[in-house]
Amino acid sequence: MFNISKGAKLLLIPLIAFIAGQAHAQTDSLRLSFKDAEKLFLQNNLSLLAQKYNVDAAQALVQQARLWDNPVLSTDQNVVDNSGKFFDHRNGSGQVFVQLTQLIQTAGKRGKQIKVAEDGTRIQQAAFDDLLRNLRYNLQLDFAEAANLIAQRKVYATEIKSATGLINATDKAYQAGNTSLKDLVRLKALLFNLQNELVDNERQLNDLQAELKTLLGVKEDQAILPLISPPHESTTLNPLALAEQAKTSRADYLVNQYTLDQNNSNLKLQQALAKPDITIGTSFDQNSSYTRNVIGLQISAPLPFFNRNQGNIKSAKLAAQSQEFVVKNSELQVKNEVYNAVQQYNLSQQLLGKTESDFYDKYDQIFAAMMKSFQQRQISLPEFIDFFDSYKETKIKILQLQMNLQRSIADLNYAVGSTVIAAQ
Repeated sequence: MFNISKGAKLLLIPLIAFIAGQAHAQTDSLRLSFKDAEKLFLQNNLSLLAQKYNVDAAQALVQQARLWDNPVLSTDQNVVDNSGKFFDHRNGSGQVFVQLTQLIQTAGKRGKQIKVAEDGTRIQQAAFDDLLRNLRYNLQLDFAEAANLIAQRKVYATEIKSATGLINATDKAYQAGNTSLKDLVRLKALLFNLQNELVDNERQLNDLQAELKTLLGVKEDQAILPLISPPHESTTLNPLALAEQAKTSRADYLVNQYTLDQNNSNLKLQQALAKPDITIGTSFDQNSSYTRNVIGLQISAPLPFFNRNQGNIKSAKLAAQSQEFVVKNSELQVKNEVYNAVQQYNLSQQLLGKTESDFYDKYDQIFAAMMKSFQQRQISLPEFIDFFDSYKETKIKILQLQMNLQRSIADLNYAVGSTVIAAQ
């Protein structure tokens, strides 16, 4: 014979394990507001620290470009003279030739090389800012999603607790012959589905916890409990102004703009490289010239008959022209993303209006009343289960609407490239 009482106890085991796990997690949890999370993120994120070295490396190239070319010292001496003596240059004997030369760059090449290096530094800094923008966006989304899943877990825990109490009461009624096995099994099936959904919720939360721990650089055995509250009031946004703001704050757009600047600077440098440099030097010749101890002045420059840097100039010009279209496309993309983000934010705000919030607050009261009505046998089991499912779905949809608002805020900040609406 099937033991209903034992079956009810078995169904309680996952719930007891869940509650015990929650109690343990609270002792190792890290409660954070988004501002606190951002501080940890900026201090501990290893990807940001790695990218920062690229900026420092680019700045070192600027320093290198500022340096002058080294002078060149050369000498030519006899090793052994006719008498067999080594390096004997006394009394004017032997031969000594010493030369000192210095390369003088013309056409402002050094300044143009510095400009190319400085543009490279701005590109690396913008790349760092773009990485920061993307990681902060991921952090804001993961933070909000984790808070949403924790809130969903509370909904499941409430329903599981209520369903477990009903099963215990129904089991006693069945043992006393006051209810049918069909009603008891249906309630157990309801509890089983809730437990499965809770497990799926926990899987998603575990994945998000792993991502958050990596972003924040916290210990793997700490559970992060995000503290989030939705904005109290809606914000009126001007898409046109925000699109213009994005052109000065979005790092991916600035990378393209700085790359165009660098391409134009490189074109000027390649054109300057077509101009010959001058080498100036002086020399001392002891015995091999028309007279002894000759001091000479040397000036040399290549003659640009064949190589006038034509290929590099053409390549630099084409690269600059290509980058102009990249910048125009990037500008169009920025405008469209900002306009879309504003529309999504406005839509999310409309769905969380005051009237709906009042309804959501009263829904918990209705749930308690329905529980009492079912226990007093004022409504049937099918009616109660329908409401039970409806309550859960409505609460989850409420949380999803709140999550959509948080996502729209993150998308808006990401599209503009700066904090338009701060996460609460």
